[in-house]
Amino acid sequence: MTVNEDSFTNWKHREEIAESMIPIIGKLHREQDVTVLLHSRSLVNKSVVSILKTHRFARQIAGEELSVTETLPFLQALTTLDLGPSQIDIGMLAALHRSDDRGLSVEAFTAEAVAGATGANKIECRGEGRDVVLYGFGRIGRLLARLLIEKAGSGNGLRLRAIVVRKGGAQDIIKRASLLRRDSIHGQFQGTITVDEEHGRIVANGNEIQMIYADDPSEVDYTAYGIKDAILIDNTGRWRDREGLSQHLRPGVDKVVLTAPGKGDVPNIVHGVNHDMIKPDEQIISCASCTTNAIVPPLKAMADEYGVERGHVETIHSFTNDQNLLDNYHKADRRGRSAPLNMVITETGAASAVAKALPDLNATITGSSIRVPVPDVSIAILSLQLGRETTRDEVLEHLREVSLTSPLKRQIDFTTAPDAVSSDFIGSRHASIIDAGPTKVDGDNAILYLWYDNEFGYSCQVIRVVQHVSGVEYPTFPSPAV
Repeated sequence: MTVNEDSFTNWKHREEIAESMIPIIGKLHREQDVTVLLHSRSLVNKSVVSILKTHRFARQIAGEELSVTETLPFLQALTTLDLGPSQIDIGMLAALHRSDDRGLSVEAFTAEAVAGATGANKIECRGEGRDVVLYGFGRIGRLLARLLIEKAGSGNGLRLRAIVVRKGGAQDIIKRASLLRRDSIHGQFQGTITVDEEHGRIVANGNEIQMIYADDPSEVDYTAYGIKDAILIDNTGRWRDREGLSQHLRPGVDKVVLTAPGKGDVPNIVHGVNHDMIKPDEQIISCASCTTNAIVPPLKAMADEYGVERGHVETIHSFTNDQNLLDNYHKADRRGRSAPLNMVITETGAASAVAKALPDLNATITGSSIRVPVPDVSIAILSLQLGRETTRDEVLEHLREVSLTSPLKRQIDFTTAPDAVSSDFIGSRHASIIDAGPTKVDGDNAILYLWYDNEFGYSCQVIRVVQHVSGVEYPTFPSPAV
């Protein structure tokens, strides 16, 4: 047999194993609210090839490729356990088992590693899901809808109940459903979408979503649609202070989450960094900006290890709907010039927002931004003066380890790919991806290059905050301490 035939036979064997994993992953998700991860990447609703690619990508993080032959036994072991709602990382299970010297079987090690999600320790499923309302249905709103539908699981988590928009004319609901179904950047919706025009609903993967037409929050009584104790996500950016956002606290709405930097005393939350500071009775929360979410987790990782004296962030940001396609009037300087034809220097509030997310960071962080002619994925160049001298190898090893095992592993990704470009990170679920290649360290100065999908990655951070405040943010196992 030739080498090529050996490789092909191996590929077909791994395809067969990955195929056998899909129904196990699906059943755990539907029946027990268990999300199976591989190094923080969800395997739920993934194809055979996607599962194999995710295993291969592990070499970027752990230094070597992970085989489905190695992870399948851990997945099978999960099916024998009385699991409650949780997220279980089979990549971490395999890695920790490999380094464990006690000689435990896969079954025994798995049972021990996820004990916090089993038996008397497990979280009981909610009797019903927590209602969610989207106020606005633009770029971020539609991605949030996709994520909420994807995460509906057993129905005991978050349930997208309604979308509030201003009516755009005839066939409004048809056109909005079409925009949800097909996206020029993020591809087609994974599932089926139908429209119930008679009742004004979009039905996506069985989720009935009421379309509510209103010009102002005061016009809506959500209880009239059977909605109660809902979390409303305002993705319009029209109101950013407590007074304005409080208008959403209508009958049926319990909390408001803003997808833009909050003003005044509105807390700016970066999940993974300061989401634990949210008070149980806080009704109005901001998820800050996409750039703030991209820079704060790596900044915290560097500050915790090396200390940070001062820093500057320069964001090379994809253009947005706030800019003009062609030169036209705009209230802001420069943004009136054609977005697809120019690099546009503008401001960013991300640097000033750092103080809200990291109040203990005693360092001045400045920032500026350049909008460039790409439709999605941005890069932040974070230049830091550290509290002590270090080396490039030490910094990269630290950040690689943070992306793999730390509490920030859902926020920080890590790549060593020498030929990576912006479009490679479309659809990334991390807040930022550290590019090892261009990283520079000279004594106490470090420059980090952070890619981020300013649409999808940010939307994932918003959903994590919503899960946290709703009480359906399930714990992740295993703990690195196992």
